[in-house]
Amino acid sequence: MPQGFLLSRHSFDQGDSTCIHYWLATPQGPAKLVIEGERPVFMVRVADRAPVSEALAGVSYQWRQLGFQTFGREEAAMLYFPTINAHRRGQALLRDRGIQVLEGDFRLHDRYLMERFAQGGLYFEGRAQARDGYMEYRQVRIKGAEVQPDFKVVSLDVECSGRGELYSIGLYGHGVEEVLMVGQPQSADIPIAWVDNERALLKALEARLGSLDPDIIIGWSVVGFDFRLLLQRAERHGLRLKLGRGGADARWRDGREGGQGFVTLPGRVVLDGIDGLKSATYNFESFSLEFVAQTLLGRGKDTEEVDNRLAVIEHDFRHNKPKLAAYNLEDCRLVWDIFQHTRLLDYLRLRAQLTGLELDRSGGSVAAFTNLYLPRLHRSHYVAPNLPADGGLASPGGYVMDSRPGLYDNVLVLDFKSLYPSIIRTFKIDPMGLIEGLVEGLADDDAIPGFRGARFSRDRHFLPDIIADLWAQRDIAKREQDAARSQAIKIIMNSFYGVLGSGGCRFYDTRLASSITLRGHEIMQQTARWIEEMGHQVIYGDTDSTFVWLSGGPSPDEADATGQALASEINKRWRHKLKEELQLECLLELEFETHYRRFLMPTIRGSEAGSKKRYAGLVVKGGEEQLVFKGLETVRSDWTALAKQFQTQLYAMVFRGEDPSDYIRETVAKTQAGELDEQLVYRKRLRRKLEQYVKNVPPHVRAARLADELRRQQGLAARHQNKGWIRYVITLNGPEPVDYRQSPIDYQHYIDRQLKSVADAVLPFIALDFDRLVDGQLGLFGVTPAPPLRAHPKKGSASAD
Repeated sequence: MPQGFLLSRHSFDQGDSTCIHYWLATPQGPAKLVIEGERPVFMVRVADRAPVSEALAGVSYQWRQLGFQTFGREEAAMLYFPTINAHRRGQALLRDRGIQVLEGDFRLHDRYLMERFAQGGLYFEGRAQARDGYMEYRQVRIKGAEVQPDFKVVSLDVECSGRGELYSIGLYGHGVEEVLMVGQPQSADIPIAWVDNERALLKALEARLGSLDPDIIIGWSVVGFDFRLLLQRAERHGLRLKLGRGGADARWRDGREGGQGFVTLPGRVVLDGIDGLKSATYNFESFSLEFVAQTLLGRGKDTEEVDNRLAVIEHDFRHNKPKLAAYNLEDCRLVWDIFQHTRLLDYLRLRAQLTGLELDRSGGSVAAFTNLYLPRLHRSHYVAPNLPADGGLASPGGYVMDSRPGLYDNVLVLDFKSLYPSIIRTFKIDPMGLIEGLVEGLADDDAIPGFRGARFSRDRHFLPDIIADLWAQRDIAKREQDAARSQAIKIIMNSFYGVLGSGGCRFYDTRLASSITLRGHEIMQQTARWIEEMGHQVIYGDTDSTFVWLSGGPSPDEADATGQALASEINKRWRHKLKEELQLECLLELEFETHYRRFLMPTIRGSEAGSKKRYAGLVVKGGEEQLVFKGLETVRSDWTALAKQFQTQLYAMVFRGEDPSDYIRETVAKTQAGELDEQLVYRKRLRRKLEQYVKNVPPHVRAARLADELRRQQGLAARHQNKGWIRYVITLNGPEPVDYRQSPIDYQHYIDRQLKSVADAVLPFIALDFDRLVDGQLGLFGVTPAPPLRAHPKKGSASAD
């Protein structure tokens, strides 16, 4: 039976019926599946039959009662329509009369796959016919399959003028390494296909992609910039770019409310590197190609400064086209190498295989959950509810314990492995299980108690089993060291709580989300009590992590052994507790994760209270010391390089028991002397258009406005009006852009707001004061030497002695 991997999907009306097209990548080449006559469907309450019949008079449909019921336990009927247009019209007529329509928002081609558990990979069979460059199948039957496709991939990048005029198009990947360029032929070190003008360039791209016939086109902002520009320029020339398979047109669709649009190339997929990395939970200070390439590959462009780069591109197009072509092709290579380095395509393929999401889908947690859950729900004859009308009520967040601030020796971190998925599995938390558990007359022993009035069926559920299957697959992936699969499964499993707590999910119910998070609170609090009963102090807890201070100065081996013993004992207690009290198998698993040789839990600035989600520690791995920062300046993108470097060195000295006084004075002196000016730059994102900052105008916005005003005076285009990034410094006249600074730097600002803020978080724990150190008011005998650096909790917390 042939098999393939889904590339694109589309459904439309064809006369008085429907047609679905699925394009697949197969070992034998591209295949197009044509499925005709499928009927779109939605559901209504049987009790509404009379008003439904009246509203749909004159509309062709079929009413069928197949034993389905709503979550409100009302009988539901299925309404089948001959066309997509009739399906839409039917919904509109019913909603105009206030009649509830259920499951009316699924696209025909998505429902067809979902109900057959077809996710990414397919087995298929049908009547085959050879077409120009592909096989077409009709009278098709499909089912889900595990498929390992060998995609043909091409990286694409466009170079253009500041006005959007196309100069060249780079192509790199399977079977290609060349640039299509407007101009007269010149000798060059790389392959260049020369064309006479922009129109000819577009036609050359059409022909080249047709001959290369890639499954996937990758790039950087390739949808929102490259393909959008290509289609705009084609429209100017009256062209319809046939970039899809079978001579299909490329199509553009604008996003909602001015958001990023979408490009469709039937038979191909366009993948943007930025969206892909974000979906795989990569996070960078900047997602520019230059920054990501430098971070991951250690190489990048010659320049990242926008004005200079554009000026160089325009100059090279006029005077040195081979140089521009080389630049164009290198951008293609960078994107290709980033995809290879991160195994991003493997991740996206696995995500599609596991969830049924399209390869190019960004986000999609709700859709992924629905794809997995809905066909199972239908087999139990339930109809899914609609989105909550009020957008959903807020549910409690994860547990965060009040911390005990201090500078400690020997802190252990114990983590519950995938806590929320474990809670779902252990306590059978499930949308249908909630409905079944609330059945009137059901004995208490036959249901598992949740929170906020929730009760869950012990045996009627799907989500715990879905997670168990994913969990088992992830364990296999770990054993096989398949990082891409492991990461894909982890992200999917961890998204399920967020989905159930989101008003954008049809299965949202505050009792579901609360039964996960509040159970997590209970588990964390009980775990802390047990640890303290065993003679140890819990100094902090956050969502699934418990921080335990070991007094008495154990050796590293003794500390590690204690961590393992604590995890083992807590797991044993949870197994016993849940079996005795709820007759449940405990699937919670506490693990010993980290031993911090030194650990700082700071106070909230200006307070004696301990901070939350902010700490630092020193661990030793492989004989090497490593500093770990959480929520502090070193890991924040909106702090200066000065603060980050100062914090790293200061904490390293404190954790090693060294007196940092001289280092602090030296850093302050160098700052005041202007020796560290390159480290004083702030870099912040403008998250709104500049004109939208009205009441609150923060420093980076003031700097951006000043930069654009000065640019206008120089006859340059404004750069910061529509979001983006700004680099600025604080001067004696306020914030000013780095490139247009006119005033002296305000060094005292950096000493007070950067160095002092960093130092004040740690110095009180070693009996030092930043102001006394740097002001010279050190008393007759100078600075009192810092005491030996042992655990030094704040007043009111545990003593180190």
